Amino acid sequence: MVVFRWIVGVLAAFFAVGMTFSFVVGIAQNSEPPMRRARRLRHWLWLVMLLWFNVEVWGRVVIVIIHWI
Repeated sequence: MVVFRWIVGVLAAFFAVGMTFSFVVGIAQNSEPPMRRARRLRHWLWLVMLLWFNVEVWGRVVIVIIHWI
């Protein structure tokens, strides 16, 4: 589980940095393509974080069910 958390954390950090950089470039240049990229990266960041949350919650549920039996 620790390896999964590190992988998700690194992916989330990459998406967050890319999103922030694209947003700053889009604001500075007043250009639409970097803003679209920032939105796309924000959506990927949400996807990764929801995946992490679901794996954490359902992993705990499975562990409790296994130990309960």
